[in-house]
Amino acid sequence: MKLEAVTPFLGKYRPFVGRCCQTCTPKSWESLFHRSIMDLGFCNVILVKEENTRFRGWLVRKLCYFLWSLEQHIPTCWDASQKVMESTGVQNVISGRASGVAGEGQVPSLVKKDVQRILGHIQAPPHPFLLRLFSWVVLRFLNCLFLNVQLHKGHMKMVHKAAQTGSPLVLLSTHKSLLDGILLPFVLLSQGLGVLRVAWDPCACSPIFRALLRKLGGLFLPPEANLSLDSSEGVLARAVVHAAAAPLRLWTRTLAVLRSLRGWCFGPRICVRVHLAQPFSLQEYTINSRSCWGSRQTLEQLLQPIVLGQSTVVPDTEKEQEWTPITGPLLALKEEDQLLVRRLSRHILNASVASSAVMSTAIMATLLLFKHQKGVYLSQLLGEFSWLTEETLLRGFDVGFSGQLRCLVQHTLSLLRAHVALLRIHQGDLLVVTRPGPGLMHLAHLSAQLLPAFLSEAVGACAVRALLASKVPPEGPWELQGIELLSQNELYRQVLLLLHLLPQDMLLLQPCQSSYCYCQEVLDRLIQCGLLVAEETPGSRQACDTGRQRLRAKLLWKPSGDFTDSDSDSDGFEDAEGRYFRLSQQSRCPDFFLFLCRLLSPLLKAFVQAATFLHQGQLPDTESGYVEQLFQFLQATAQEDGFYECADPSLAIKAVWTFRDLGVLQETPSPAGPMLRLSPTFTSRDNQEKLEQFIQQFICG
Repeated sequence: MKLEAVTPFLGKYRPFVGRCCQTCTPKSWESLFHRSIMDLGFCNVILVKEENTRFRGWLVRKLCYFLWSLEQHIPTCWDASQKVMESTGVQNVISGRASGVAGEGQVPSLVKKDVQRILGHIQAPPHPFLLRLFSWVVLRFLNCLFLNVQLHKGHMKMVHKAAQTGSPLVLLSTHKSLLDGILLPFVLLSQGLGVLRVAWDPCACSPIFRALLRKLGGLFLPPEANLSLDSSEGVLARAVVHAAAAPLRLWTRTLAVLRSLRGWCFGPRICVRVHLAQPFSLQEYTINSRSCWGSRQTLEQLLQPIVLGQSTVVPDTEKEQEWTPITGPLLALKEEDQLLVRRLSRHILNASVASSAVMSTAIMATLLLFKHQKGVYLSQLLGEFSWLTEETLLRGFDVGFSGQLRCLVQHTLSLLRAHVALLRIHQGDLLVVTRPGPGLMHLAHLSAQLLPAFLSEAVGACAVRALLASKVPPEGPWELQGIELLSQNELYRQVLLLLHLLPQDMLLLQPCQSSYCYCQEVLDRLIQCGLLVAEETPGSRQACDTGRQRLRAKLLWKPSGDFTDSDSDSDGFEDAEGRYFRLSQQSRCPDFFLFLCRLLSPLLKAFVQAATFLHQGQLPDTESGYVEQLFQFLQATAQEDGFYECADPSLAIKAVWTFRDLGVLQETPSPAGPMLRLSPTFTSRDNQEKLEQFIQQFICG
């Protein structure tokens, strides 16, 4: 095993991340992808030299930052108020107010004043001098703060290619750092894309700071946009926002940036990387995504009969579970358009997670928390770190580090020194153990970054565990469990049950992807990683035996859309029903199987404890109040059993939302607002225990 160096690529190329959906945007998948993206490498966007200007000489080398900022392209301003006034939405508002009102000629002028007032709150024409001064100051500041700011050249070339089509670019950012609101506009301005209009939260800014940000390209939603739908002021504000620049995401806590800069500037300089997913056509997505909408049922309809033992058949339909926050602009849309926005957000979330590089602290936290809970020798940890890094790259996820293995591990452990203890033993080696206590929750937060890379295998391992629990004792040896035959249909059923139970924002399942396709992907991953081995049952035709197949007299192909003859399809289903698998008997499989199961244990154990808390919680209560009750219970339980990974407020929120969708908790209106109550079905202790047992079957170790 190579223990000398860790590289962020396998062989010659590093994995490409952030590819757009081939189902919903096939033309964008093909036309906007750069063919030589693997060979282009990275550039440092804050490295400005004499060569980056038109001039040469010793004075240019001293003033290259200033000269570079003067040469940045600043787009010309356009008359926003006139364009907004001519938009269809504003004209409809004018005609609606003018109908049946005396003095119709005064209505357009009054509306124009309101439009100008609303536009003045949303945005202002960018000031070229302030923009150049801002870029110069940010460039100086970033050079003091970072060693380099890396940007993949291939990602940037794809964005440039999308910009050349003439359509406006909308960039959505995941909130990874407090510096996002400053760093991203600077990066895109420095790459020749002009001024990026950034959406800011007006509640976090003072009036003076808000006025400055508008001059630098900032956007702010007007207060009227969140008024009720029947409000005339709200209708006009939403029409103006729709015509000018409707932001899909607001960045909050911007003042915290300024407060935190003082501490960052005195720390050691680090590297940062900006990831850009592949751009796609929103028009193409709107047209194609509607064809992927099928029948759906609520989680209560899908899962509650199976939890209570009233049914064993999983309905052949998808789960309807949308957790997108409901806001004023979203409510103003039609129901079909609301669904389009929600599913677009799931595509964006999938691409953003896939584009995020896995850091060394995430890999180290995952190893210590889920593979070596009782400690591990440093010499063994070196090999484990190299192995998990390579497995992450094999699954198409990028890593944000490289270098000598021993230096990487030592640096990572130093970053986690508050939560990890190093004990020297007499053989000269070091024993690395996690410190018991609330610090484990921090390790669980870090390990969550690695979960998407192994999520399919983790779901499959937990499903196999649930299937084996009904056949052999869970504590039985691996060899005994490997005797059992696991049918493909049984595996599909267990995977579907777990998929329905897990939250959508955790699964990252694209809305155009069927759950049954995901089941096949899970099964393929388990076979590829060596945990499952295909087993030929006695009397069945082997999968690779083509000699026994008789040539049919009729043709096996059909014209497109002709489904009159289903013999060949039924033959395929019969083959699928006869497929069986066993657990592999390789020496590494038991540890790897347990490692995969433990990746989902924080969430699943939090769900079990939430089911236990049902008969102790004080209901009725508001959603936030009950979440706080559950979180306090998780903290108290963690102090008893030491499983602090569950004592997380985000897990408490996921548990309450899932139980609400499952029909365990019911939301009823009240004068004080919506209140959560325990449903009559789950008031009995017997049904609460059935819920606990249903979730418990997927937990291993």
